[in-house]
Formats: sequence, structure tokens, C-alpha cells
Amino acid sequence: MLTDPIADYLTRIRNAIKARHRVVEIPASNLKKEITKVLFEKGYIQSYKFDENGPQGSIKIALKYNPVTKQPAIVKLQRVSKPGLRQYAGAAEVPRVLSGLGITIISTSKGVMTDKEARTMNVGGELLCQVY
Repeated sequence: MLTDPIADYLTRIRNAIKARHRVVEIPASNLKKEITKVLFEKGYIQSYKFDENGPQGSIKIALKYNPVTKQPAIVKLQRVSKPGLRQYAGAAEVPRVLSGLGITIISTSKGVMTDKEARTMNVGGELLCQVY
């Protein structure tokens, strides 16, 4: 049994990028689906598909690479809040990643969103991960 499914999700994506895979399949949950949607909206992944086979279902993510240099769109994918030490921030304290070049994905009372959207909506929440 996994103690941190979000860390497992991020690790599967990191491992697939290091192995230069085009597609990675991950067990689904509602939070993972929302994180996947944010990654797609911000251009870090090429596409995604939710499969509802079985009781849990799965997420198929097509990773994005530069067509010329073959470099991945995701350089770093890091978990911030862990089960042993949850990290929360108010709207004013939400950290910026690389001076705004990266994103922090936050779980708020209004849903899963990026740090910029959280500041605009003036909501805080749990800092899930940072991507750049």
C-alpha cells in the first residue's frame, strides 16, 4: 500500500521522462486527475486520457518533448507537502518558482490550481508540488 499516492504519481512521471518514454500510465484518483489537468493547461504535458477500466481507473499521460532538441518540457517535478509534514500557505505567502517561470500546484477550497491563480483569487491552501 502506498502512503503517498501523489509522490508516486510524480515519481512515475519523473522516471518516464528520464527513460525518454512517450506515454506513462498511472493509477487514477480525483486529485491526480486535477493535477494532470493543470499540467496540461500550463503546457507541461502533451495530452492525457482518463481510462475508467476497473474499480480505480488509470491516467495515460503523453509527455511533451522539444521536437528539435528532444529535451523534456518538465525539467524538475518536486513534491512540497508530504504526509509527515504538510505545507500550507495563505494567498500572500504562496511561493514563486524561478521568479514566476515555474508553477506551484496548490490544493485550495476552490479546487486544484496554480500559484498565480491562487494569488488572483486570494485563496491559500496545501502546496502539492512545484514544476519547472
